[in-house]
Amino acid sequence: MAVYRFEDIAINSTEKKKPVEEDKYTYLGLEHLDPDSIYVTRFGADIAPKGEKLLMKKGDVLFGKRRAYQKKVAIAPFDGIFSAHGMVLRPNEKVIDKDFFPLFIKSDYFLDEAIKISVGSLSPTINWRDLKELRFSLPSLEEQKKLAQVLWSIYETKEEYKKLIKATDDLVKSQFIEMFGNPNEPTDPVPFEQAFTIRDDLRKPINDTVRADMHEEAEYPYYGANGQVDTINEYLMDCTALCLAEDCGSYGPGEKTSYIVYGKCWVNNHAHVLIPKENCNIRYANAFFRVLDMSAYVSGTTRLKLTQGKMKEIPIVLPDIELQMQFADFVDQSDKSKFYG
Repeated sequence: MAVYRFEDIAINSTEKKKPVEEDKYTYLGLEHLDPDSIYVTRFGADIAPKGEKLLMKKGDVLFGKRRAYQKKVAIAPFDGIFSAHGMVLRPNEKVIDKDFFPLFIKSDYFLDEAIKISVGSLSPTINWRDLKELRFSLPSLEEQKKLAQVLWSIYETKEEYKKLIKATDDLVKSQFIEMFGNPNEPTDPVPFEQAFTIRDDLRKPINDTVRADMHEEAEYPYYGANGQVDTINEYLMDCTALCLAEDCGSYGPGEKTSYIVYGKCWVNNHAHVLIPKENCNIRYANAFFRVLDMSAYVSGTTRLKLTQGKMKEIPIVLPDIELQMQFADFVDQSDKSKFYG
């Protein structure tokens, strides 16, 4: 494969304009770009943005150069203006296929190298002066065209699957509201500690060096904030418990914030350990945290944290145990549709 400098692969369009009132309808900021999608689903502002913005044309590739570790890349859905904290990139079609280009910019191959040259601590930013000098290997144009067809087919399949997951999660939330009311505006909640016994004393972190020596005849799951991260040869717990992310979690409605552990295992200090009481079904509790918006209880910006103190403030919707089990069964069936639907 041939090796090219990035300035020979991409054209960095720097044309700008000072926004007028009508530009608020076709404005895209970095806040409108989602790290997990190349498509834009949100746009616009309440008032005309201040300061000069980049001009973009439909089909341009938009790259968030500020806090590039967030990996925000999208295709411009229309002509408009884009944040000056980004770059408007176009392919040099003598070197890179126009359909392959967005996928190349979205790839870890490109983004990981670009992130390395970010400068600054609070809001690390990529400068074109440095980015243009990076070198990347590219297959022939003919191979790029073939790859683009395959990769776009895979990408579109993933997008459809994500739509199915969202529809299923929306259905779960609607069912909860129908059965028990709005989880974020409960009418008769119980205090957190009437539903759970908090057993954070059962958890303990292990650094990577120590854990590396715990792999011989490993058989016990080692859990972090969002689930199992390793298998080791020792355990601290031997029970069924609900783990709720203390940090590094996703705390919005519809996001998976908790998981259930069974039997012998080890949980580190990135998850709270909860033992549901007799009035609380563990599968229901796991589903409840999924429909609940916990963003009001977490602190931090880039690394969210749910302290034990704030966790105790969360009101729990706790219907009769039979209804809890009915809802838990409904969630289980809905989750199966994600794989078989």
